[in-house]
Parts: sequence; structure tokens; C-alpha cells
Amino acid sequence: MYGPVQIAGYAALVVTPVALVLSALAGLPEVQVGTVGVQAGIVLVGGVAAVLERRRAFGGSSVDASGLEETGFDETDAIDALAVVVGAVVTFLASVSLGLGPVVASALVGVLAGVFVPRVAVPAYCGSFVGMASPSAFPSLEYVAAAGVISGIAYVATTESFDGVGGKLGTIALCGCLATVVLTGLEYGTPTAPQWGIAAVVVAVAVVAAVATLLASVRLELGAVVASGLVGVVAGVAFPAAGIGVSALAPETASTLAAVAFCASFVGMSSVDRLSTAGVAGAGGLSGLVFLAVTPAVTGAGGKLGTIAFVSCLAVLGALELSRVADPRRNGST
Repeated sequence: MYGPVQIAGYAALVVTPVALVLSALAGLPEVQVGTVGVQAGIVLVGGVAAVLERRRAFGGSSVDASGLEETGFDETDAIDALAVVVGAVVTFLASVSLGLGPVVASALVGVLAGVFVPRVAVPAYCGSFVGMASPSAFPSLEYVAAAGVISGIAYVATTESFDGVGGKLGTIALCGCLATVVLTGLEYGTPTAPQWGIAAVVVAVAVVAAVATLLASVRLELGAVVASGLVGVVAGVAFPAAGIGVSALAPETASTLAAVAFCASFVGMSSVDRLSTAGVAGAGGLSGLVFLAVTPAVTGAGGKLGTIAFVSCLAVLGALELSRVADPRRNGST
């Protein structure tokens, strides 16, 4: 049995990535056929996975319109929602007030939560993505907290949908940030142009980060949150450090690669029931391209990196399903 809350949660996870892609297209200085084609293809193929997810989560179930009471909202859900808010606030303070930057701050929250408070590590990590918001778009802690509250509600509402798909937590966070912008009249930061000149490096970094996260999570049994957080900490420290010296990376390139690695780590959080190692590698590489394609969109909003990972995972899942349908041997047909 499912109710309107679960349906709304599913809808939020579907609409948020589409909003990100459409915002990126709207931010283009002129229509670029190649970019539009790639993004449209990703949305269409990812749509296949979204339809299948609706059937998996809700197929054959009846609708209960009685609301939260009948759909299982309890003290546990309240604690999870609160953990999202706390994660958002702590991360924003660590990023801005302590000067750690959004990648390192969010990654550290994930690692610390995973080690010391594993019961709420997942919602706290979700909240940390809200806290990655830039002061250029979210000028005070109150706005971040508001986005955290909305994301906390969305976290509870989405428990039935897209379980095990990498990037889901970031998509929830972006949903909260987008809603806060709409409700309060905030404005996003100044868009920046994609660095297509380093696309090959971006894709390579993304593949390595995604696979490394999966291996650390499954093979080393660290769990998805700690594994992703560790990759984020390493990337957030190592790439800026590589910007020091005679043959240094340009500061903007180092920052981009750190964000790409952290973004791809969310792909690596996918369940092995959803994506194999090869699937994670493919979605990781795709996340690097999507990262560049949506660079101009919703600048300064938290959760954008996770949504990129989510879009990439859905696109790969959709492509795998289409290939299965198209291959008679996989269908058991003759």
C-alpha cells in the first residue's frame, strides 16, 4: 500500500533531474545542437529507468489517501528528517565559516557520521549536500536550514523510490534547495562556462572515483557513506594540492576535478543489485560529461553533484533495460 506522500516523493526524484537539465539548456548562450542532443538523449533513456522504477515501487499496490499516519511516518522518520537538517547546517558552517570548502566539508560530515553515528549517517550525508550550497545563492544559514527542512521531508517521502541508485541523496538535497529558491525569491550565483577542454581528464577522474568508491564500499566493507566521504576528502585535498608548484594545475581546474571526483563517488554508492562494476564505471564516466554539460545550471545550489550522479545512473540503467529488451537471448526468445 502506498499513499500520496510516496507518490510525491517519487515525483520529486523524477522532476528534479529534469529541472536541472532544462535549467542547463536555458543557460546556454546559444543553442548548441550537440549539447542539446546529449542531454535530451540522457533524459529519454533515463526516463525508461524512471518508468520501470514506478512499476517496481508501486506496481500492483493500492493507493491510500489517508496521508502520513497510514503511510508509516513515525519517530524514526522524524529523527531522519532532523538529521538531514543538522547535516545541512553543520556542513554549511564548516564550508563557509571554517573555510573548508563544500567538497571537504560535506565529505568529512559523511565520514564522521558513518563512523560515529551510523544510525543516521545516510540522512546526515543527504543533508550535507544541502550544506554545500554557496553563499552567493544562499546568503545566510537560515536559508540553508529551510532547504534542509524541505529536504528532510523529501527524504522521508522518497524511502520507497529508487533505493540503491547512486545520487538519490543529492537529488533530494537539490529538490530542497530548488524549492527554497522558489519560495523565498533567492537568486542563483553567476553561471560559469563548461571546461570542455579538459573533458578527457574529467571523464577519467570520474571513472576512477566511481569505481574506487564502489570497491571501498563493497570489497573493503566500509559502507557507501564512508567510502564516498573518503573519496571526497582525498579529492578535495589532493587536487588543490596539485595546484601548487611549477607544473601546477590551474586553480579552477583543480577545483573542477575535485568536484567531479566527489560527484562520481555518488555513482559508486549504487547498490550492486542495481549496477555492476562495469555499470558503475560507465555511469561514472557519463557523470563527468553531464557535469560539464550542466555547469551553467542552478549555480550555488546544494545537491547538484548528486543529481548529476543520479541522472547518469538512471541513463545507464535505462540503456541496460533497452539492450535487454532488444536482445532476444536476454528475453528468452528464439
